[in-house]
Amino acid sequence: MKHILVIEDDQDIQEMLRFFLEDNGYKITIADNGVDGFTKFREGDFSLILLDILLPKIDGYAVCELLRKESNIPIIIITALTSEENQIKGLDLQADDYITKPFSMPILLRKIDAVLRRSGNTENTNMLTYKNLTLELDNYRAYVNNLPVDLTKREFEILRELLENQGRVLTREILLERLWQYEFYGNDRVVDNHIKNLRRKLSVDYVETIKGVGYRIDKIH
Repeated sequence: MKHILVIEDDQDIQEMLRFFLEDNGYKITIADNGVDGFTKFREGDFSLILLDILLPKIDGYAVCELLRKESNIPIIIITALTSEENQIKGLDLQADDYITKPFSMPILLRKIDAVLRRSGNTENTNMLTYKNLTLELDNYRAYVNNLPVDLTKREFEILRELLENQGRVLTREILLERLWQYEFYGNDRVVDNHIKNLRRKLSVDYVETIKGVGYRIDKIH
């Protein structure tokens, strides 16, 4: 289980983060000031740190600087400071990401997942990759250039089939048989609509149309 250290002095945000992160399978430790946060970091074994800037005792910038002198642990800054200058300062201190308050919990969860994956600090090894496209098979998540892509379950399954059969042409009939099975009673052009949506969402056209036959993702040469 991934262990996240939350260094945040606002109790409402502490509890919101604890609730959502624990509900998504993370272990959480809370520190409510900069000194306590750095002490807990030294005493514990953490996968990632969520770090506020406006903290008592020492601020988040100072904490980030101290952390970077000792560790490459992933750090995501979460703060009410929204100016470009503040963001640049945080990134210059080698924070991995910078999120301004108020923030969306689903977006934060995806950013945490992406940062952990980029750092290699992830337990999920069941992946498919093609160029800058990554599929996490266990949790139905897709990424392009490390940014999450919101796919439906069916879109994800089509993409998985194509990636698992790189270089092979999969006809509409094959895709319908494998993925829809007995659920489908309509026109096989439903596959074309899903492919169209996939291309739009991915913003990269890796799915090649073989006219009159089906679809293919080429092997990497």
